Amino acid sequence: MDRRVDLRSDTVTQPTPAMREAMAHAVVGDDGYGEDPTVAALEERFAALVGKEAALFVPSGVMANQIAVRVLTRPGDLIIAGRAQHVVSFEMGASARNSSVQFATVDDSHGTLVLGDVLEIIDAEADHQAHVAMVCAENTHMPSGGTPWDVADLRALANAIGGRPLHLDGARLFNAVVATGTSAAQYCEPATTVMACLSKGLCAPVGSLLAGPAGLMRNARIERKRLGGAMRQAGVLAAAGLVALDTMVDRLSEDHARARALAGLFAAAFPEAGYDPASCRTNIVAFDHPQARQIVHELEALGVAGGTVAPHRLRFVTHADVSDDDVARVAAVLAGFKPLAR
Repeated sequence: MDRRVDLRSDTVTQPTPAMREAMAHAVVGDDGYGEDPTVAALEERFAALVGKEAALFVPSGVMANQIAVRVLTRPGDLIIAGRAQHVVSFEMGASARNSSVQFATVDDSHGTLVLGDVLEIIDAEADHQAHVAMVCAENTHMPSGGTPWDVADLRALANAIGGRPLHLDGARLFNAVVATGTSAAQYCEPATTVMACLSKGLCAPVGSLLAGPAGLMRNARIERKRLGGAMRQAGVLAAAGLVALDTMVDRLSEDHARARALAGLFAAAFPEAGYDPASCRTNIVAFDHPQARQIVHELEALGVAGGTVAPHRLRFVTHADVSDDDVARVAAVLAGFKPLAR
């Protein structure tokens, strides 16, 4: 094996030299007292980018989502979300554990929520069913293959849900921005709250941001502490986040181009999957195959690391540490590759 091509996730990215330099020289203070100027600068920068009044720096995207749930719901409430969304399927039941809420899930296999499905659940409140306190959308939608929303569909969703808050899980928001030419502010205008990760395609080592109305963000700061996420001289981390927002967004188009190349390779290698490579619009190649876990295991042995997001669904993710040479390496591995019969 010449080398390993790591396509498991864009969370494996390494901070850039500019980030390391900024971290080494960051001006810091105690953020518990609101005295870290670099954290404040990052929060202000993100809030301006997404068109919200205020923002909060947190250790992870999961925490950002969980804080949004805490400030927008009460125990016993319902949240409408796609059944494969991160907040439903990939946060270890955190919403139930932390906030005593429940999900009413709808089909999101194509990456978005069908408005009629959402409205039917809301309408059921008239039939003595639980109150729908919020709706959650994910942009890009990871399990469907990094699918970006159309901003018109987000606006229609927000307008239809009767004044209920819409939370936008924008872990890969900037991938959607680059892929569609829609600004972050346009995407986030219909949403009450929005979160985005700095530590995926943007390559920062740690951190996510949650933004929304100033009053909600004051409450969010309290919930961050309750969840154990208050930090002290966090400007060391925020400095990398500023570099990420300033220098790493536009280059996401390179990840998208490499993902499209990989999509064609995987579609050709596994025609039985019926995967349409044209469906790959951002940095995620995802498709169903009955031997998904076996394929991942055997490709790993050949130096191509991927993963599964469901028992029969494979995922391969491009990022800043994947090169054209790596794509060529994957092409060589996939040439004639067939999983061993089991």
